[in-house]
Amino acid sequence: MAKRSAPEVNAGSMADIAFLLLIFFLVTTTIETDSGLSRKLPPLDENQEQDVIIKEKNIFQLQVNKNNDLLLKTGGEEKVIEIKDLRKAAVDFLDNGGGTGSDACKNCQGKRNPKSSDNFDKAIVSLQNDRATKYDVYIAVQNEILAAYNQIRNREFVKAYPNLNMNFVEADQKYSDPRTSSSEKESLKEKLEAIKILVPQKFSEAEPKKSN
Repeated sequence: MAKRSAPEVNAGSMADIAFLLLIFFLVTTTIETDSGLSRKLPPLDENQEQDVIIKEKNIFQLQVNKNNDLLLKTGGEEKVIEIKDLRKAAVDFLDNGGGTGSDACKNCQGKRNPKSSDNFDKAIVSLQNDRATKYDVYIAVQNEILAAYNQIRNREFVKAYPNLNMNFVEADQKYSDPRTSSSEKESLKEKLEAIKILVPQKFSEAEPKKSN
């Protein structure tokens, strides 16, 4: 009696099927895009001292708890604020100009409260979120802080370069525009850097804490 041979599997057909399945999943799978913040970090200062004493009045300490409440500690005071009031509070702190002598701030236009920040360079914004903080609240807080810095930078840019007919944010956008010529980019870069040095963005974000 003749032996019956087992049917062979067509490896080529299996490869085609696997490829088609791969294409199917690539086409039908939805990939979520996370929203986030575009922020360019400042370069590392190799000459910076390791132990720096920071006065408490120069820290704008903001905490967001698990209930998405904003607790602000600054100028020896502690209070709960709304996100809609955060930008003004941050501007008031950054622009205070409470320093005297070598810490005096000639460009500051704030109340010059001696219990609040000395000058642009000394002012630090500190943020700590709870791990249960909603992501949209986290983004909103970051945006308001960034807007506070830009508000002051806009003012100082217009004051320093009135003939350009643009503010800091507009100049930064033009600098990033690929249609802007190389010579104009070089000129804008120099001016943007000057304002960044005058009003440095000193923003510290602590590790999120776990609520009980």
